[in-house]
Amino acid sequence: MIQTEVLLNMPDDMHLHLRDGNILNGVVGYSARNFGRAIIMPNLVPPISTSDAALDYRRRILNALDHKSTFQPLMTLYLTESTTSHEIEKAAASPFIKAVKLYPAGATTNSESGVRNIKKSYHLFRKMAELDLPLLVHGEVTDPDIDIFDREEVFIDRILEPLRREIPDLRIVMEHVTTKNGVDYVKNSKKNLFATLTTHHLMLNRNAMLVGGLRPHYYCLPILKREKHRAALRSAATSGDPRFFLGTDSAPHLTHTKESACGCAGVFSAVNSMGCLATVFEEENALSKLNKFTAENGANFYGLKVNKNKIRLIRKSKVAIFPDTISIGNETITVFDPGIPIYWHIDYMINE
Repeated sequence: MIQTEVLLNMPDDMHLHLRDGNILNGVVGYSARNFGRAIIMPNLVPPISTSDAALDYRRRILNALDHKSTFQPLMTLYLTESTTSHEIEKAAASPFIKAVKLYPAGATTNSESGVRNIKKSYHLFRKMAELDLPLLVHGEVTDPDIDIFDREEVFIDRILEPLRREIPDLRIVMEHVTTKNGVDYVKNSKKNLFATLTTHHLMLNRNAMLVGGLRPHYYCLPILKREKHRAALRSAATSGDPRFFLGTDSAPHLTHTKESACGCAGVFSAVNSMGCLATVFEEENALSKLNKFTAENGANFYGLKVNKNKIRLIRKSKVAIFPDTISIGNETITVFDPGIPIYWHIDYMINE
């Protein structure tokens, strides 16, 4: 018998881009409607590299929300080669800053200020381990001689494994894992290694982006991979394994900057992630594990209480309708198209 209802604790998005200014004002409400909390990425221009900047950014996010919203942005620091131990200590002391983000320089949007020589940051990682401040990693090398589809696997071998051997007490999240190699590496690790998985990587493989014409709104970093990798991600997400949790990596760009000669990397999925995820878990006969993936595992990792408020997902006979675009002034942002009909609707929220 087809399951038609799922009651969930309010989900958390443990990897979210909100940008700033007009884009922030235009997109934050979609995340606030579907998630109780989110780990906010710091790759603005200039980057959010200090605690003071992170708390200022948090205030801008809260000011952009409806006054009735209970959504809580949780902040991260952008690691640079000039980050100090004092700054790490300030971040760890703040109740609103939950992690430090490592971007290899040049790996993705606004990552030019990232780290070029990771060993220069080892003293900071030791301090973070001492203070139990997690490290979130964009797990790709940027060497031009490495194929873009292999960058996650090479990062594990060259960067992550040596780091973890050197500082085993550092808690690390591999953000937006995209390969079977990454999934297996997390599964085979004995402690202190976790991973976020995105909505779009669970739903699409690289054929969606490349077959029948180039689809720029599916272009993201890390890039979509082969079907065998997507299958491994889906298996991990639906397993109930506490080391895997949701981070949508929803990343808005104005439509014209995606549909250009050098299109930006990023998928804006905040609008419809929960319906898409219910579809994935239904297809994998794992709807009973959806709450762990979206509401429990991430909260437990960050030492947070699971949200008491609940949402109900209803499977209806009619297709859920999502906007193709949202307006940002006179421009638009294109919403993630999962490529299949979505029948799961968020019916209502229950406050407890």
